[in-house]
Amino acid sequence: MLNLWGKPLAGTCEGTSRREFMKVGALGLTGLGLPSLLRQRAADAAEGRSVKDTSVVWVWLGGGATHIETFDPKMDAPSEFRSVVGSVSTSVPGVEIGGLFPKMAQRAHEMAFVRSFAHGNSGHSGGTHFVMTGTDHPAADAGAGPIKPSFGSIAARVRGTNHPTSGVPTFVRLSGLYADGPSWLGPAYSPFDVGGDARNNMNLKTDMTRLGDRRSLLTQVDRLDRSVDRKGLLDGVDQFESQAFRLILSRAKEAFDLTREDPRLRDKYNLAGTSFGDQLLMARRLCEAGCGFVTLNYANSAQGWDMHGDPAQPATLSIGKQLEQACPPMDHAISVFLEDLAQRGLSEKILLVVTGEFGRTPRVNGHNGRDHWGPLCTLALAGGGLKMGQVVGESSPKAEVPKSTPIQPKHLMATIFHVLGFDQNTQYVDQSGRPQYLLPDGAAPIRELI
Repeated sequence: MLNLWGKPLAGTCEGTSRREFMKVGALGLTGLGLPSLLRQRAADAAEGRSVKDTSVVWVWLGGGATHIETFDPKMDAPSEFRSVVGSVSTSVPGVEIGGLFPKMAQRAHEMAFVRSFAHGNSGHSGGTHFVMTGTDHPAADAGAGPIKPSFGSIAARVRGTNHPTSGVPTFVRLSGLYADGPSWLGPAYSPFDVGGDARNNMNLKTDMTRLGDRRSLLTQVDRLDRSVDRKGLLDGVDQFESQAFRLILSRAKEAFDLTREDPRLRDKYNLAGTSFGDQLLMARRLCEAGCGFVTLNYANSAQGWDMHGDPAQPATLSIGKQLEQACPPMDHAISVFLEDLAQRGLSEKILLVVTGEFGRTPRVNGHNGRDHWGPLCTLALAGGGLKMGQVVGESSPKAEVPKSTPIQPKHLMATIFHVLGFDQNTQYVDQSGRPQYLLPDGAAPIRELI
C-alpha cells in the first residue's frame, strides 16, 4: 500500500471507524488491476475529451463541520446560537467569518461563502452521498452502497481517465470517503487512490510512515525503471501492460513527488504542523500536471468535525476546544494554497471547494457541542473562473435554515460542470442499458457565481 498520510482517524458518532466510513462505496479498483483499467479506457479516446484545462480540488470536512463557526458566525444572535469562537472581519467589506480563520479572512476577496447551502439529510452517509453526487439516498445510512456517480468519476468519464500527455489520472483520491466512486459508470472511472487499502493501481507496496522520507519511494521507482530497461520486461507484453508501467514511471510519478518542490514553499504549506499542507501542495502539483479532480478529507481532531460533546466520555472536548485544534491548520494551509495559486497564475484554472456532509445544530447542546443538521450546511469556494469576493445566499437570523432561496447539491454540481466545461445535458447509459442524465432535474449553476 502506498500510504502518504499515515494512520487513520478515529470513529464517528455512529460507531463506524473513520477508515471504514471513508472506504464504504470506494471499492472501484478492487480486483481490477491497472492494465485492465487501461483496456476498458482505450475505447474512450475515440469519444474525445474536454478541451477545458480547469481542475477542482475538493476539501471534505468529514464528520460535518459547523456552518456557524466556519463561515456564518451570527454574532447578533442569542449567545446559545452565535459562534462560540467569535468572528473576524474579512477583506470583503461588511463580511465576517469564524474567528479562527484570520488568514482566510485576509483572502476572502478570492473566495465565495455560500450561506444558504442546504439539503435536509442529517446522516453521515446520506448527507455525504447527497453532497458528493447531487442525489438524496437515505438508504445510505442503513449501509446501502452509492447509487449515483461522484463528481470526480464523472470528470474521468467525460475527459478520459488519464491526461493524454502527462499520464496523470483525471481523478485522484488523496483520502477517500463514502460516495466518491463511480457507481454505475463502472470501475474504470474510480479514483486513482493514493492512500487507500490494498489497491493495485500502483504496484509499489510501500508505507510512507515506515519509510520516513519520500526519497525512498523515488529510489524504489527508479530502481524498477532501470530493471525494466535492462531486462526488457516490457517486451512481449501487450500495450496496456506497457502503459501501466509507463504511467508509474512517467511524468505522473513526478507529480506525486513533493521533494521536487522548493523546500521553503513546502515548509510554508506545513507550518501548522499537519499533513494537510502536503495534501494541498500535492493537489496543486497534480492539477498543474493535468489532473481534473482531486479529493481529500481534512479532520484534525479525534472525531473529525463531528463535534457533539459527550458526557459519557469525560475526555471529550467542547466544540470550542475541538475547533481550536481543527481550524488553525486549515486556515493556514488554505490561505497558503490560495496564495500559491495566485502567484502561479492558476487561480482561474483551479476551483477549491470546501464543504462537508451537513452543518451543525444552531443551538449549542447541553454538552457544549452541536449535533447533526442537514437543513443548513457549510460551503465555500475559491477560484475556478467564478465571481469571488462575495457572500452567496442568506441564512435565517439563528442560522437554522436558508432565508434566501436554498442552494442545493445539484446546483453545486451544475456549477462544477460549468467550471470543468461539461455539457449540462451530458448523459451516459447505466448498467441496465438506460440513458441517464448526470445532472439531476432542475440543476443549474449558482447564478451569483457565473
